Amino acid sequence: MRIGTLKQDYVADAALFDSRTQHAWLGIAAVLLVAFPFAANDYWLYMACLVAINVASSAGLNILTGYTGLVSLGQAAFMGLGAYTVAILQLRWGTPLALNLLAAGVVAMLGGIIVGVPSLRVKGLYLAIVTIAATFIAHFLFANFDFTGGTTGLSMRPARVFDVDLDTSFRLYWLIVPVTVLMLLGAANLFRTRIGRAFIAIRDRDISAEVLGIPLLQYKLLSFGLSSFYAGVAGGLFAYFFRVITPESFPLSMSIFFLAAIIVGGMGSTLGSILGAVFMTLVPELLKFVVDLLPGGAELTVFLAPVRLVVFGALIIVFLVFEPLGLAEMWRRTRRFFHLWPFRN
Repeated sequence: MRIGTLKQDYVADAALFDSRTQHAWLGIAAVLLVAFPFAANDYWLYMACLVAINVASSAGLNILTGYTGLVSLGQAAFMGLGAYTVAILQLRWGTPLALNLLAAGVVAMLGGIIVGVPSLRVKGLYLAIVTIAATFIAHFLFANFDFTGGTTGLSMRPARVFDVDLDTSFRLYWLIVPVTVLMLLGAANLFRTRIGRAFIAIRDRDISAEVLGIPLLQYKLLSFGLSSFYAGVAGGLFAYFFRVITPESFPLSMSIFFLAAIIVGGMGSTLGSILGAVFMTLVPELLKFVVDLLPGGAELTVFLAPVRLVVFGALIIVFLVFEPLGLAEMWRRTRRFFHLWPFRN
């Protein structure tokens, strides 16, 4: 059982990973991520890419909602801004992939800052309504301008890296997963800085944070901007992955999906962003797999689809009743149990 660690300087005290055990687990995770595409079939590679995109967007929403305490139902709109930015830049100017993803994040960040302006005066459900309005405005813009392709949307060519077309899930995996890992590391490091601590202070008690000298509007807009940047990059990855972008690609239900993901995974936790996105993405697929195993499952799929959704919703409700702090807290409790288990009576 780990009792403590000796820190001899400030660099060691501020380290994100401060033990050999953590380094070992990180090494194992890296090996698994590298080996996975060589062992998985096309279906699981597709799902891995989709999970990684959802993890990236969930991590951004967790910055805003989990750490800063600002409820948002506009994550899909910001993903749409990023996706359309990538598609337009590629189709009109043929700009490189890295520049497109960066531009997607910046455009979404600007949109997020604009939406975040009312956050100084409204909060809670009122702020959620503001972000819902942003979703409908974004949908209107996507569907009614010629450069966005209108209701038919835009179709893209495969992304190219070093003259190689990323036209398969195997090749896209090496783009989407590394970008997602970098974004997760950025989110984890953010809350070891003055900015991250200011976000947490605003979440816990914004009036007290203001008394302490934290400018609320500046940091709330910064939180909206960072969250939207993550959503924009995730939207750009979404565009490269599916290569067809329409206004219906980013409905309000997608924003609800991401909000549910960080609640199920655990708000205010980078691990929660990962676990929640994995849960919300894979559990419906696993339920579908179970239905297919039933006698006559292929024929019953259409009739059992609503039942599968009900079961999925019931799982979320039951889960939150027994563990309202999310999957991340379940993982921490399990880890503590096995650490203490040999010493239990």
